[in-house]
Amino acid sequence: MINLLNIAVTITVTIVALLHIYFLVLEMFLWNKPYGRKTFALSKEFAEQTTALAANQGLYNGFLAAGLIWSLIDPYLAYPLQVFFLGFIIIAGVYGGMTANRKILFVQAIPAVIALMLVFITNTISG
Repeated sequence: MINLLNIAVTITVTIVALLHIYFLVLEMFLWNKPYGRKTFALSKEFAEQTTALAANQGLYNGFLAAGLIWSLIDPYLAYPLQVFFLGFIIIAGVYGGMTANRKILFVQAIPAVIALMLVFITNTISG
């Protein structure tokens, strides 16, 4: 049972990390491109005016992904790193869902909540 839970944690944390790498690419490199503008429903003018802001957001998403990847590599720090970074992702996702676009809640916060619940369950059972 614990092996299956460990696999589930690894899969869900990896998915959340990959989502944040995707957000990094969208915000840092594709913001002004047709795909980025379509994804965020942006006018060309607005995308050009907010390029630096989007790149900054993308960088933060990259840091979140890096922390989760670190948690997958370092077994001794896995639990605290996962709680720390998933917690931040949940807070950012809830805030973004309330202030920017409700879809952020489902794309960012919910996957992190699922991953964090699995992290807590696995840690409780194993430890």
